[in-house]
Amino acid sequence: MNGHLTLSPLRQDLLIAYLTAAAVVAHLLEAALPGAGPWFKPGVANVFALVAFLRLGWKAAAAVTLLRILTSSMALGMLFTPGFWLSLAGGCGAMGALALLRLLPNRLLGPVGISLLAALAHMAGQIVMAWVWIIGHAGILSLLPWFLAGSWFSGIVNGVLTFLVLEQLDRHRDLLTAP
Repeated sequence: MNGHLTLSPLRQDLLIAYLTAAAVVAHLLEAALPGAGPWFKPGVANVFALVAFLRLGWKAAAAVTLLRILTSSMALGMLFTPGFWLSLAGGCGAMGALALLRLLPNRLLGPVGISLLAALAHMAGQIVMAWVWIIGHAGILSLLPWFLAGSWFSGIVNGVLTFLVLEQLDRHRDLLTAP
């Protein structure tokens, strides 16, 4: 994988829009599936934020994440519901982890490692939000091992998917950078 793409501002904005659209579609499809437990979905939409992070940087990943959360919540009629706040808290947790990862030397972690850390931070953000605002007591912490195990699994799967998307993006890099 070749690192960040150098694109014109317009092409970068278009790629962010495409990644956001793909993330919204993935989120909406995932919302239609039964969950593996309370608050747990695989989070395939996060693959597109990881692609943005690895090819365009943290700001692009944050844009994809926030736009996906807002757009999907509006489309599902869940804007400002507890599910919206849980999603936003998870997204902020993941973006916080990615912000810290920017401080590490390049290529220290690949897509799977980055995805794993972001997934764990995403779940931590959701747990904190549920504990502080929705549930209001520490009983939720008894479920933490199960939530973190699910995050571990989804982080690895999404990291592999991210790697595959990046391979395709790199294979067709000339389409992105053509005049």
